[in-house]
Amino acid sequence: MTAATFEDDSSNIRDDNSNIRGWQLLLTYSFLFTDQNFIMLKKSLLIPILSSFILLYPTTSCADNLQSQNTTSHHQDTLRGSITPERAWWDLLHYHLSVAVNIKNKTINGSNVVTYKVLTPAKRLQIDLQSPMQLSKVEQNGKTLTVEQDGNAYLISTIAPQPIGSTQSLTLYFSGKPQIAKHAPWDGGITWAKDENGNDFIASSNQGIGASIWWPNKDHGYDEPDNGVLISVTVPEQLMDVSNGRLIKTEHNKKQHTKTYHWQVTQPINNYSVNINIGDYVHFDQKFYGKAYQGENGQLDMDYYVLRDNLAKAQQQFIDAKRTLEALEYWFGPYPFYQDSYKLVQVPYLGMEHQSSVTYGNKFKNGYLGRDRSQTGGGMLFDFIIAHESGHEWFANNITAKDLADLWIHEAFTTYSESLFLEYHYDQATAFKYIRGQRLNIKNTAAIIGQYNVNKEGSGDMYDKGSNMLHTIRQIINNDKKWRDILRGLNKTFYHQTVTSAQIEHYISAQANIDLSKVFDQYLRDVRIPSFEYFINDTTFKYRWGNVIENFDMPLTVSLNDKRTELKPTTKWQTIKLNSANSKLVVDANYYVSSLNLLGE
Repeated sequence: MTAATFEDDSSNIRDDNSNIRGWQLLLTYSFLFTDQNFIMLKKSLLIPILSSFILLYPTTSCADNLQSQNTTSHHQDTLRGSITPERAWWDLLHYHLSVAVNIKNKTINGSNVVTYKVLTPAKRLQIDLQSPMQLSKVEQNGKTLTVEQDGNAYLISTIAPQPIGSTQSLTLYFSGKPQIAKHAPWDGGITWAKDENGNDFIASSNQGIGASIWWPNKDHGYDEPDNGVLISVTVPEQLMDVSNGRLIKTEHNKKQHTKTYHWQVTQPINNYSVNINIGDYVHFDQKFYGKAYQGENGQLDMDYYVLRDNLAKAQQQFIDAKRTLEALEYWFGPYPFYQDSYKLVQVPYLGMEHQSSVTYGNKFKNGYLGRDRSQTGGGMLFDFIIAHESGHEWFANNITAKDLADLWIHEAFTTYSESLFLEYHYDQATAFKYIRGQRLNIKNTAAIIGQYNVNKEGSGDMYDKGSNMLHTIRQIINNDKKWRDILRGLNKTFYHQTVTSAQIEHYISAQANIDLSKVFDQYLRDVRIPSFEYFINDTTFKYRWGNVIENFDMPLTVSLNDKRTELKPTTKWQTIKLNSANSKLVVDANYYVSSLNLLGE
């Protein structure tokens, strides 16, 4: 998730002696696993439960019902996660989303004008809206269109000609009681809360589960509205809505006791970034700290919205926003959305990377809710949510994964950006130690890349293991200027684009002039951590990679008798003669690998 998807739960400490990979890491880095406070929340308990049920009650009717349910579920997953023929023929240009929020009934109703360009001949298109929300009517050119519902997908048959290259629009009318977020932002939906003064405090969050949990749209990551979105939100007059982009107009209906806030996004935006945040907000901007932020592309408007009683705390804590943008512009290139500004908005959940409307709920504390995920001390030098969620403006919002299976593109780079913040503002030693400390949170139980075309992300290891993979690649390249150029080049080359993992992998390999394909395969598609196996006896030194995929060939830096040495191990034994007997070998700790001395010495 984009969001800060880390949940503290000490009950998830693993003491399983059969976890060989865990013991290898223990040998390599001498980590003291006394307390693992941070784990990934996203995990499936359904399969074990169903498996137990089937084993206990293997009746024919149960199996038949389960098969039917699985078939239906797979069909819906495919409709949601694949580029269906009903999606492929039209290119999304713009949304105008208008919603009225009925707080008393916890309902939403409104319309969405979808503007698109016709790419190929077709007549039927797919719009997604999840139950219990309902699409009540669709119009095009003043005519009501026929709609066929298939679960959460609505298949709309057009009447008017759809010439190739033409621009068309249709209006979707919808209403309902959207799913309540049980544990935002991980369980998506709408959060209906109260602030300390009893005022309503409401927010949306829907990565993974999809924006169609509350509004109708083309709910797939591959296509974004090229010209942005206009978001019009009607709320009770005593409250304010803060959404993405810039506030261009406010309308006050004194008769209805409502206000409508119109927020305009002019640049491409992914569906899950579109948000509503409603509360008793007060506002200040970056000029409170003395002057506006002057970034790489000139002045960037930075605005802050917090609950009235939290203004003083926010003014003290939100200084980290400018510090974050300074560091990440250095490493990643210009902030990608100067036209739409930057906002930090308080919400009733932990936080998330809504584009130009980054949401915040870290209780105005440094660290992750006041704790250091790395347990190295580095995590207490910055506000985790400000740094992490703002980092997503580059990786998630500027560069967006086409398929949820490639979500590591969002989370690995952004988790890695936390260390870049430390390196920029403090020193490299603190930053590198922080990354190594992140290894405490890695499970190595499932692959980072998920299943394609069914809206299924991979392992939560995409955060900390993904970050350590990038850090390892930096060691392989062994040129900090080139590494920074690669990070900046990614954001320039794939500016405002949706991408695949293959594109990112190939770009890094090409720019580094190193074939990193086996490195990516090992860390993204396999759960094993490479084991550097070696044998030193007298002056004979043998080494190879173990616990790896076929033909794994990652270079490695070691210290032999305190002398830095570059090795190129493969899966086959290599032998060299040393100048002195029984040399002492130490593997560079910045590589995320384990090591095994076969003689145990």
